[in-house]
Amino acid sequence: MKHSIDHKSPIPFHIQAETLLRKLIEEEEYQNGKIFPNEVDLAKQLAISRTTLRQAINKLVFEGLLVRKKRIGTKVAGGVVSSRSNNWLSFSQEMKLRGIPIKNFELHVTWVYPDEAIANFFEIKTDRKILKMERVRGKPYEPFVYFISYFHPRVGLTGEEDFKRPLYEILENDYSVIATLSKEEISAKAADALIADKLKIEQGSPLLFRKRLVFDQGERPIEYNLGYYKADSFIYTVESSR
Repeated sequence: MKHSIDHKSPIPFHIQAETLLRKLIEEEEYQNGKIFPNEVDLAKQLAISRTTLRQAINKLVFEGLLVRKKRIGTKVAGGVVSSRSNNWLSFSQEMKLRGIPIKNFELHVTWVYPDEAIANFFEIKTDRKILKMERVRGKPYEPFVYFISYFHPRVGLTGEEDFKRPLYEILENDYSVIATLSKEEISAKAADALIADKLKIEQGSPLLFRKRLVFDQGERPIEYNLGYYKADSFIYTVESSR
């Protein structure tokens, strides 16, 4: 592999490394399962720190483009598509535009220690508490989605905010944090006992599961969001343009 980054460029090294890795992901040999060079060797080849390289790799892992396996290495995730969605809105804003009245059935805000996956996404340590918000929402007569959101401490949320307001409106107007990029992963799941109770459905019922990773203007992570939708009450549409 003969690739390099421009050390004289004003573009941060981790962004250049991420761009390089995205190009490698498209190469046939890596699409066919070839393992990426290990972090030590690749960082040395690019003349950047291992921490900087890992920042780029972590981002692609959480997009679902790369997978890591102990004692094996990093390789391209099979059958995964990642896309950037333009003009996306908060759930409240989208439902308002559709003319759908929304009721909050539950709202819980707590401070928790992140697990390793969330800490890696936020690039913080697991001993640093972050704000967690859980909401059960739906039409006035029935809940149809259970959201769990985790926020980077950098955002500044205290937990005392009026979360009846649209979330991204709060971030932008109160904290000057502008959510500009959403990377989403959608799959099917069966409801476990907790989610079945939240959504008032039978355990094992089908769900639409969506993981949303949200970034600010500098592509810094600000929110890690998990959404569990009742399959018979919601259709998730993705619109892309090129």
